[in-house]
Amino acid sequence: MPVNLHSDTQTQPTPAMRAAMAAAEVGDEQRGLDPTTAELERRVAELLGHEAAVFLPSGTMCNEIALRLHIRPGGDELILDRSAHPLVAEAGGPAALAGATTSPLDGDGGIFTAAQLEAALHVDGDRYAPRSRAVSVEQTTNMGGGRIWSPEQVEQVLAVARRHGLRTHLDGARLMNAVVASGVPAADYAAGFDTAWIDFSKGLGAPVGAVLAASRELIDEAWRYKQMMGGALRQSGILAAGCIHALEHHVERLAEDHANARALAEGLAELPGVQIDPETVETNIVIFEVPDAALLAERLAPEVDVLAIGPARVRAVTHLDVDREQIEQALEAIAAAV
Repeated sequence: MPVNLHSDTQTQPTPAMRAAMAAAEVGDEQRGLDPTTAELERRVAELLGHEAAVFLPSGTMCNEIALRLHIRPGGDELILDRSAHPLVAEAGGPAALAGATTSPLDGDGGIFTAAQLEAALHVDGDRYAPRSRAVSVEQTTNMGGGRIWSPEQVEQVLAVARRHGLRTHLDGARLMNAVVASGVPAADYAAGFDTAWIDFSKGLGAPVGAVLAASRELIDEAWRYKQMMGGALRQSGILAAGCIHALEHHVERLAEDHANARALAEGLAELPGVQIDPETVETNIVIFEVPDAALLAERLAPEVDVLAIGPARVRAVTHLDVDREQIEQALEAIAAAV
């Protein structure tokens, strides 16, 4: 089997997680009768500093339901980084499902500034422009290379949003990576947003699931869209148990993934034909440049699974199923391929 650096979504549930899932107490979650799912929602709401939460099958559904909560059909504008997931990997969902006009900003590694947000806003009363309505922050940045928004950067953006009456959304797919790498509690990042979520099927290693948190009023409305989009579930406690196990056992170990990513980046920096600054690798995502990304990925395929994300950019992501020995194997294969 090749070393799988394609994404941290490739993780397999551990034997202990499988045991927890098999033993889960379950019920009909659509009726509020699944105790394991309810417990997961309670924990995530508390973790993120919000009143309530709802369990959803995917992070993409978290984003799309949140945007539906915030965007009014008829030309409302969503402002986000050009590399953000709703723009590059959700099949046009913000437009199709929420009727959003998207306004991308050119951030640094996926992180835009409060000044950029301010400059992008359309003033009230301009009937020729879309109405600036919501802003989304991605923590950590995905295609930006796993970069971490600092609490100061987040607060500056939120201050602009509050001043202009914008709704705010935190795409926290890899929020716990930021928490472990920075030492900043999750609520310090998430509580100031109108909606926020975390994913369990990435570095936390669960097979399925994400949880969206917000006020009780917004979560009640989110349930309507969950039903509308086909996401209402039955005995979801089997899945929620895997997420609870991840919260209890897989958070602190994310530091191992970060160390492996840095080792990979440092090794790549020594290879001729590879461009990367290891200092930009803050969590578990490594993006490097080569003359032909698709060709390199093809050559590596039998030994290392990576993702070409542009003509010259390659993404490699560490996770709990990749150890330091496999990082060394990957470096040897990349050295031979380039």
